[in-house]
Amino acid sequence: MAISETLLLGPGPCNISASVRAAISQPLLGHLDPAFLEIMESTKSQLRQVFQTKNTVTFPISATGSAGMEFLLVNFLEAGDKIVVGVNGVFGGRVAALAEKLGAEVIRVEQEWGRAVDTEVFCDTVKRESPKIAALVNGETSTGVYQPMTGVGEACRQAGALLFVDCVTSLVGMPVEIDAWGADIVFSGTQKCIGVPPGLAPVTVSDRAIEVYRNRSKPTPSFYFDLDAILAYIDGEGGRSYHHTAPISMVYALDAGLKEILAEGLEARWARHARAANYLRTEMEVFGFQSLVPEGERLNPLTTLRLPGG
Repeated sequence: MAISETLLLGPGPCNISASVRAAISQPLLGHLDPAFLEIMESTKSQLRQVFQTKNTVTFPISATGSAGMEFLLVNFLEAGDKIVVGVNGVFGGRVAALAEKLGAEVIRVEQEWGRAVDTEVFCDTVKRESPKIAALVNGETSTGVYQPMTGVGEACRQAGALLFVDCVTSLVGMPVEIDAWGADIVFSGTQKCIGVPPGLAPVTVSDRAIEVYRNRSKPTPSFYFDLDAILAYIDGEGGRSYHHTAPISMVYALDAGLKEILAEGLEARWARHARAANYLRTEMEVFGFQSLVPEGERLNPLTTLRLPGG
């Protein structure tokens, strides 16, 4: 099968570099081979750097970005729990819909699509409702909105809530500062700014969230996404237990992609995305296209435009 090279300009997947392509073509190792586990540890360490966190529980879920969302909700949310969800696009709606399927009481903070969720309204709702989880989409792929996070983590701490963040489209392309934000349960995907094929969902979980998890009233209602079972394999404390066969080649690719990111530097990468986005917006204005999202709330890795009149 021969597939010609195509320039990918959609929201993901993206074109991959020569080094990522070379990594994914390397010979396979067993999922418990010490050489592979060394690569996994390297990947986990680099993920902490790009998430800007010290969380021990930081690793790639063996599935695409949406599985990261499901992994977090199925482990940290139980039937009857309350969750406040900011909904300003498709992916906030998905968080709310899955939470409902899990039997949670969902309080939506609705916002016009193309605008960031009003953080004052969101924080006031969190303080009033005292939910178990408060959820925001930091990079709303469906609209091109970058969600400000100032003050949200503090409000969640005051209310005793865990802060859930979707940063699939923002991680590495925009500032994502998990510890500074006070975020507790966070997921992303590999197929956007990380520059790796789809297939893994990086996640990070705070110590505070682990304490909440330990106090579940019932076991996690999933085999594949069971946090304890995965940690027994991925963490390696006192040996490793088989849970699933990790996608070996994808972990190679993620390790290589993260090395490229850290060699460039996070701030340099954010600036490169900003330059490219500003150039695109400026050039498209000549043809009558206007940005959907107001300045200050725009995702640089993903630009949404209003069609010109007529």
